[in-house]
Amino acid sequence: MSIITLTTDWGLKDHYLGAVKGTILNTLPNVNIVDISHKVPPFDLHQASFILKNCYKNFPKGTIHIIGIKSDASIETPHTAILADDHYFIGSDNGIFSLILDKKPDKIVELEIYQDSDYFTFSTRDIFIKAACHLAEGKNIEDLGTLKKELFQKMTFEPVIENNVIRCKVIYIDSYENVIVNVTEKLFKKVGQNRRFSIFIKTLGHEINTISKSYSDVDISEMLAVFDSNGYLEIAINEGKASSLLGLKFDDIMQIIFYDD
Repeated sequence: MSIITLTTDWGLKDHYLGAVKGTILNTLPNVNIVDISHKVPPFDLHQASFILKNCYKNFPKGTIHIIGIKSDASIETPHTAILADDHYFIGSDNGIFSLILDKKPDKIVELEIYQDSDYFTFSTRDIFIKAACHLAEGKNIEDLGTLKKELFQKMTFEPVIENNVIRCKVIYIDSYENVIVNVTEKLFKKVGQNRRFSIFIKTLGHEINTISKSYSDVDISEMLAVFDSNGYLEIAINEGKASSLLGLKFDDIMQIIFYDD
């Protein structure tokens, strides 16, 4: 059974999600539709890419991922389907593919699909579903349009390493208000070399000097740092809301200092 996932910024109030699922099931009644998230902040490609990047590999190979965020097409951001890591992704080439993937896709196809509607505000229903169902039926991605060589590249802020300091930023805040930072455990260990360190939380001048293994390593309401299940540094409060209580928000800058003594 084919799997089609949906990642959007539609929320759950309106008709958009129901319309898309109904249209898919009208074409392929036995397809398995999986909701990844519909609560991405409107038009936020960075947070959408973080969500999808950190879960798509858990799906079986051949899964088709529809991305319904900033889905209008233009000359600069054409509707596109790609094959990467044995997964298919369908959306507008507005930079989100480059944010999700760490390497160049195996195939990139600019979609040439005519929609049945005379209205052009619902590309996910009118274009992306046709492409997804085509792939779910086992047909070739090349038949969907014209092969191209490159994707639009959207720049991301990478950690800056200067001597004994890593300057980094908040890249995601989850539903528990845990704060995820763009420092991986691999980078932390490479720069740190088992040295003493301080993670400085700029807003309130707080600092953390240890990495915990779990939230319960500290008392309830205490602050901690852990590496999350995807290997990113996470600032949390045991049974508390770190983002609100520490005044941290998306894109805030933090720094980690390592000491030689």
